[in-house]
Amino acid sequence: MPPIRTVCKVDLDKPAADQPYLHNRWHPDIPFAGKIKDGETVKIECVDWTGGQIKNNDSADDIRHVDLTRVHYLSGPFEVESAKPGDILLVEIMDVQPFQDHPWGFTGIFDRKNGGGFLDEIYPSAAKAIWDFEGIYCTSRHIPHVKFAGLIHPGILGCAPSAEVLATWNNREGALIAANKLDREVALPPLATNVHAGAADEGIKKKVGHEGARTIPGRPEHGGNCDIKNLSRGSKVYLPVHVDGAKFSVGDLHFSQGDGEISFCGAIEMAGVITINFKVISNGMADLGLKSPIYIPGPVEPQFGPGRHIYFEGFSVDSHGKQHYMDVTTAYRQTSLRCIEYLRRFGYSDYQIYLLLSCAPVQGHVAGIVDIPNACTTLGLPMDIFDFDISPSQPAKKQDMGSCAFESGVKDGVVENGGKNSEHSFGGGLTYKNSS
Repeated sequence: MPPIRTVCKVDLDKPAADQPYLHNRWHPDIPFAGKIKDGETVKIECVDWTGGQIKNNDSADDIRHVDLTRVHYLSGPFEVESAKPGDILLVEIMDVQPFQDHPWGFTGIFDRKNGGGFLDEIYPSAAKAIWDFEGIYCTSRHIPHVKFAGLIHPGILGCAPSAEVLATWNNREGALIAANKLDREVALPPLATNVHAGAADEGIKKKVGHEGARTIPGRPEHGGNCDIKNLSRGSKVYLPVHVDGAKFSVGDLHFSQGDGEISFCGAIEMAGVITINFKVISNGMADLGLKSPIYIPGPVEPQFGPGRHIYFEGFSVDSHGKQHYMDVTTAYRQTSLRCIEYLRRFGYSDYQIYLLLSCAPVQGHVAGIVDIPNACTTLGLPMDIFDFDISPSQPAKKQDMGSCAFESGVKDGVVENGGKNSEHSFGGGLTYKNSS
């Protein structure tokens, strides 16, 4: 059997924007980065989603100041021979691995004013944890007494949109932006700043900057950035094809992730190589009745014995006691906070727990969405990732858990700005000290 061909190589010492086989927008006119035969298995190298902006150190200043216009660099797009609009591209993930000379990854909490996250109203400062890989396991100097096997997977995979599908995305998301009355961004419109369109000439690059869809959200027509932790080794993903050759792209590799990836940069982000087999299912969208991707999980998943999870519940009542109607987002925030409160008793800081729930293999579920007014969600925390007993069978014994990495000016969850200080709590163990 011949060796598996590598169709894309990346250079971790070179800026991602200078590498012609990478891109950071979805657009049908981005040129092909290589060709793959129907039925072929290939290796594809990927940079981490920030293009190497985050470093293996003990400061979260790189998280605080990350340039979010220079992210989500994907490998591709690749031409899959014979693929046509209306077909389904069957992608079987054979393997995903970090680079042997780069055996680490990171989990980040983004500053609320630069990326934010699921709990950023409570935890607004930047923080991170570095994870070291040893075989299938990972550990972190920033979150001690924890070790688990990675459910390694790509955060992003999908085929390029057609011009018509792209216009649908831009119109749909543009309408949401126009109607926005919230004090935050609700969608990201096309942006010419730091657009990277692979090997495109200046004319195509300018067009992609003007029209191209940002790669941050997943979308129903093609998948994209779905961050599904169970799309791991052995999984089969069925992707709709919208353009000739499919123009398949992949990236944003994760060593591990919890359901929800709640801190936004919440997986264990890494650079590495993914091995994929491609098959074209002719006329698959019509024959299989598919408008959006589906997947079949693979056989590889961390195993925990019966009764070895603690499940926390949350409902559609927010931290201020306000009732929301069937709001699953509010419910899952409350579920996460209940788990943070529980683990805090063992000596972990809220930020350490927030990072851990983002990247450890927690199980998030919607338990009920029919009993008005409260949706109910649950979060299953595997007890065996800790090297001490966290079961609810005895009072907690607090330990010295050290600290995660914070941005400059933040220590042990306290922000100090100097001058006359007045303190106010953000509700989860973080206190701001602001000059009056």
